[in-house]
Amino acid sequence: MSDTTQQQRRDRTHWLYLAVIVAVGAGILVGWLAPGVGQSMAPLGTMFVNLIKMMIAPVIFCTIVLGIGSVRAAATVGKVGGLAIGYFMVMSTVALGIGLVVGNLLEPGTGMNIAETAKQGAKLADQAHAAGGTWDFIQGIIPATLISSLTAGSVLQALFVALLVGFAVQAMGSAGEPVLRGVATLQKLVFRILSMILWLAPIGAFGAIANVVGKTGLDAVQQLALLMIAFYLTCLVFIFGVLGVLLRTVSGVSIFKLVRYLAREYLLIVGTSSSESALPRLIAKMEHLGVERTTVGVVVPTGYSFNLDGTAIYLTMASLFIADAMGKPLAIGEQVGLLLFMIVASKGAAGVTGAGLATLAGGLQSHRPELLDGVGLIVGIDRFMSEARALTNFSGNAVATLLVGTWTKTVDVDRVRTVLDRKLPFDERTMVDDDHDPRPQPEPDTKDLVPA
Repeated sequence: MSDTTQQQRRDRTHWLYLAVIVAVGAGILVGWLAPGVGQSMAPLGTMFVNLIKMMIAPVIFCTIVLGIGSVRAAATVGKVGGLAIGYFMVMSTVALGIGLVVGNLLEPGTGMNIAETAKQGAKLADQAHAAGGTWDFIQGIIPATLISSLTAGSVLQALFVALLVGFAVQAMGSAGEPVLRGVATLQKLVFRILSMILWLAPIGAFGAIANVVGKTGLDAVQQLALLMIAFYLTCLVFIFGVLGVLLRTVSGVSIFKLVRYLAREYLLIVGTSSSESALPRLIAKMEHLGVERTTVGVVVPTGYSFNLDGTAIYLTMASLFIADAMGKPLAIGEQVGLLLFMIVASKGAAGVTGAGLATLAGGLQSHRPELLDGVGLIVGIDRFMSEARALTNFSGNAVATLLVGTWTKTVDVDRVRTVLDRKLPFDERTMVDDDHDPRPQPEPDTKDLVPA
């Protein structure tokens, strides 16, 4: 019996994700029928997400150190990072434009009376301002100590230190090989721990969903159904239309096959309402797909801080909705100025819980203070909309990894095709490929082999 057949027989993780679906349904019922009990379940969701967050810094550190440490030319990493940031900026602008078009066409807030929700946005605006501006964001990248970058919970700090260590190991040459072997072993340990934590996903999903439904009830969803449906449809159009066409044109990859490949990660995001819960698995799966570890290690963590596709659509449509609902619609010039401000400000709130809602409130307070009271209308459904934001951003990160890999020629096209055709399954037990190292291997040094 082949190793692949044994692996497929032993892989029982599909039961885990079926359990997540059941847990989500149970959470909705509990939150609806017993709101008090549902709200009391909130710590279950919080604890599970915290367990995942605990593993993010080690995953990023190991991935980037292994990727950069094995590449001779430092310029390769810089090229990948520059392309990634440039791509994210362009796509955020495209998403912003799509949100503006859909929001102006549908006008979902027109005719609503939201006087009862007044004075609920100031607290959120204060949260956005507390997150700091651009300089605070840049300053926060530098950790207090080398080790604190792995314990502070900041993705950018872990990325920064991992880059330093990776370049240092790279500069050590052959003397750095023992370090790389040690980090590779550590990576296997980290992914093994992560696979154990993921078995708690049904419990976390149950607690998170029960809490949300218990707080908002089903009425909040029904009353604002048009905005939610329009937002979800816009995100789908962006993923399968814009990103799908771009992926097919540049990389020759079907967005439908990629989404199928990442189906378990999408379910994990929906169950926990957190895109961070799928970050380590996205790194492992993109490496398994055939993208070099260096590219994955730079693009994915960068995307979690700079990729604002879903957030851009959300900020656009939510702002237009509030303005229309309050009978104070925004002119086109005001829309562009306000939302460009929000795109920049949202980077300062990266990693802050509720950053999307806080940025929305902060932007309205800065540009149209009279609209701030309308933020209270969004609060009830923001958690449901945050799932669509997370799914869109997650999809954007996956597509960006393949695109950047194609542009920099750091992707194995044949392996991508094989994996997406389900001929080479992902190892759910270890999440690490022992038989495939996507790192570029250094060329052998032949100068000492020349006869004297």
